[in-house]
Amino acid sequence: MGRATKAESDATRRRILDCAREMLAERGYPDVGLDEIAMGAGVTRGAVYHHFGNRRGVFDAVHAWAQDEVARAIVLATQGISDPWQALKIGCRAFMDTSVREDVRRILLVDAPAVVGWGAWRDLDAQGSARLLGDALADLDDVGALQIDSIGACHALLSGAMNEAALRAASLEPAERGVAEAWPTLERMLDAIRVR
Repeated sequence: MGRATKAESDATRRRILDCAREMLAERGYPDVGLDEIAMGAGVTRGAVYHHFGNRRGVFDAVHAWAQDEVARAIVLATQGISDPWQALKIGCRAFMDTSVREDVRRILLVDAPAVVGWGAWRDLDAQGSARLLGDALADLDDVGALQIDSIGACHALLSGAMNEAALRAASLEPAERGVAEAWPTLERMLDAIRVR
């Protein structure tokens, strides 16, 4: 049997990742084994090892997907919005809504902090949605629209508030209820830092 082409190898990797993502979103990291992922994806255990190294490697890839999914949702939601305040609010709401989505929340909010550690979780977040929040705040500060003493402190406080609200919402059924409960307060927090 010949070696797989790059396209075949990429397709196998995607199949493993898709299968793992579904299983991890439904049952969580502690309850999903490598053999089960391989069987579900229709590949050998060796193929999973080849593409991801081990079970943790599979989870790391799925976690990176979840972080990217949140960032993508923010970018899509704010595309074409010229008002920076509207963009900030819509981006924050997109963060909340996507973080608690069924296919994202257990991976991103429940398992990832425990499996990869809070520091690694924050590092990946800083490359995605947290970076977008920082960019939005910097844009607002550049035009004198913020009444704050420090962008860094404001960024940390807003990011922390949204992460905690998303964690709380993820523990509720349905999670969307938690977002709906948190959103009015978060909106008031955003309004409080706006220059009037």
